[in-house]
This record gives sequence, C-alpha cells and structure tokens, in this order.
Amino acid sequence: MPGGRLTKQERQQIALGVADDLSYAEIARRLDRPTSTVTREVMRNGGPGGYRAEVAHRATERRAHRSRQAAPRAAQAAPQAHGRDAAAVADFEEALTGVLIASGLTKMTARVLTCMFTTDAGSVTAADLVQRLQVSPASVSKAITYLEGQGLVRRERDEGRRERYVADNDVWYQSTIASARANDQLAATARQGVVVLGASTPAAARLENIARFLDFISENIIRAAEQAREVLHTGPAATPSDAAGTGEPDR
Repeated sequence: MPGGRLTKQERQQIALGVADDLSYAEIARRLDRPTSTVTREVMRNGGPGGYRAEVAHRATERRAHRSRQAAPRAAQAAPQAHGRDAAAVADFEEALTGVLIASGLTKMTARVLTCMFTTDAGSVTAADLVQRLQVSPASVSKAITYLEGQGLVRRERDEGRRERYVADNDVWYQSTIASARANDQLAATARQGVVVLGASTPAAARLENIARFLDFISENIIRAAEQAREVLHTGPAATPSDAAGTGEPDR
C-alpha cells in the first residue's frame, strides 16, 4: 500500500469519486490508500460538498511550507500530555475542524471549538486560545461571541476572576431537542395545509404523510436523547494505574 503525501492526480480521483457519491472506502480501495487518508483529505478540504482537487492540493502545499518554516520552533515544543503523538493530534484536530466547517461554521469558530473539544482542562481562557491558534485576541473574541450566541460555549469565572470558556457537553442534548421541536412545528404546519387543501386531495395526503413521518421521528429522537443524556457527562474510564494511585483495589 503506497504511503506518503497524496499526489495531485490522486486528489483528482478523490474529487471524481466524491462527485459520483462513492463511499470513502471505495475511493480508498481504488487508490490503494487507507480509508482514513481519504476521509481526512476530504473533511479537511471543504467536506463532501466543497471538495476541489486543485484547491486541496494548493492548501496542502501551503501547509507543508508552513510546517517547514515552523520546524525549528516545533522541535522545542513541549511534549504532548499523556504521551500522545503530536502529529496524530494535529491531524485529528485538522480533520475535526474540517468537519465543523462542513457543518456550517466559519474556519475561525471551527478552530476555536476544536480547541475546546480537545482540551483536557475542560475550559480555556482567551489567552490560551490566542497562544494555541496564533491568532489575534479580536479573532478569538468574535468567534467566542458567535459560539456563545449559538449555545455552543458558555463563560465562567475562575477563582482568580479570569474569564474562562467552556464547551458545554449538554449543548448536544439541547440542540437535539431543538431539532425535534422544529420538526414538530413543521408537522403542525403541514397539517394546516391538509385542512386548507382538502383532506381527500393528493396534495393533502402528501402533507399528512409528511406530518406523520415527522411525528414519529421527533418522538423517537426525544426519547433517545432523554435516555442517552447522561452519556454526555460520563467521565473517562479509570485505568489500573489510576486505581493503584488511589490505593483502591482493581475490580
């Protein structure tokens, strides 16, 4: 299986595969590449709806150039916590940022949210984000304001009265419920159309079917969200070394 960077020709094949709605696994098989390589390539370069081979290739060349320039500084960087592979972490963060951009966030807000999702501390300060992302305080402030408005982050004060930003895990529950409520509203509106168009007409039958479908989906989404909500607040699993450190026997 070939390794190394993707070539321009391979990116063109990926673009064709995405346009033909092929799975990442199938595209990877045709290129004799790992599926993860194709997935990461697409998600870091616009996602399925925005991937362009030429743009992706130029972006990769720019990243490689920046990496070469930053190599001396990176060599002096502190090692990753928990023995993590720095390159693997960087690749993951870039892939996650790409997914968030594809979902509708701007690049800066996606980068900020990625930082917040991947911090072990659970919260960050504006200074943390400025240092980690190498951007201006104004850029961070604008991104945080937007994310806060969307309910994706909240502000807290630590003991030193410094403002810290927290990515609230419960936001996924709240956004899921909000999505279900939006479906409820659409279903109710569809049923208004049934009355207006006449219950025995084909158009009314179509709207009633839509409403019934949305009712079913909403009920199940809400039920599943309620059942799974506690998963969002589950801490990391204890390891044998953790148990040894607390003096508690392994179970």
